[in-house]
Amino acid sequence: MTGYKRPVSVLVVIHTADLRVLLLERAAHAGYWQSVTGSQEADEVLTATAVREVAEETGIRVSHSNLRDWQLTNRYEIFAEWRHRYEPGVLYNTEHVFSLQVPTPLSVTVAPGEHRAYCWLPWHEATDMCFSWSNRDAILMLPDRLS
Repeated sequence: MTGYKRPVSVLVVIHTADLRVLLLERAAHAGYWQSVTGSQEADEVLTATAVREVAEETGIRVSHSNLRDWQLTNRYEIFAEWRHRYEPGVLYNTEHVFSLQVPTPLSVTVAPGEHRAYCWLPWHEATDMCFSWSNRDAILMLPDRLS
C-alpha cells in the first residue's frame, strides 16, 4: 500500500424515475456540488467501488445488481489542489460512470468531513449546480439513458 489514491474512479448518478437527482455539497468547498464519486481501491472491481462509495457517502446500501454501468469513461486533469493525493507525476484520472435509480428521494447520511449537505433536484436544475463537467454531462445524458 502506497498511501496514494489510484487515478481510477467512479461517478454514480443517483436518481428517481422522474429524474430527481441527488447532489452532495463538498465539505471543503462550499458551493461545489456533485454526485457520488470515489477512487477504486487495490483489487476492487468497479461495481464494488461504486457500491462502497454510495454507502460511504450517502448511507444508501445497494447491491451490484442495482447499479447501471454506462460503459462510459471520462479522462480529466486532476485539480492541482488534489494532486498530492496521487503518486508524484500523476495528472489525469479515468472516471467510470454508473447510475442508481431509487424509488423516491431518500434521506441521506452524508460522510462527515467529505460532504456538508445534500439535495434532490430535477435533473435540468442539477446540471447547473455541478462543478464538474463530467458530472454535468452525465446528468444531461440521464433522460436518454433511461429511455
